[in-house]
Amino acid sequence: MENCIFCKIVRGEIPTHFTYENEYVVAFPDIHPKAPGHTLVIPKEHHQWFYEVPKETADEWFGAAQMLGLKLKEETGADYLQLSIIGKDVPHAHIHLIPQKL
Repeated sequence: MENCIFCKIVRGEIPTHFTYENEYVVAFPDIHPKAPGHTLVIPKEHHQWFYEVPKETADEWFGAAQMLGLKLKEETGADYLQLSIIGKDVPHAHIHLIPQKL
């Protein structure tokens, strides 16, 4: 989608440091983190809602979220990772990974 900020990030129109990238997804720090390490994981293709993401991409997307979540938990000393799937404020399906302490 031409005006989607996340699509612009994927296309390199908005410089962003990717903490992870493969053929299907990218991950990068949230611009307004709720906690240290707060990371967004998004499919490269534009889909507004998680249930619109094709299965092959969804498998890569959730696999990346799981792998990054474990890495963030270790790096930040978090007790667990909050995972939220959003598509409302930015109309591009995305996963928030937010390290949390008990």
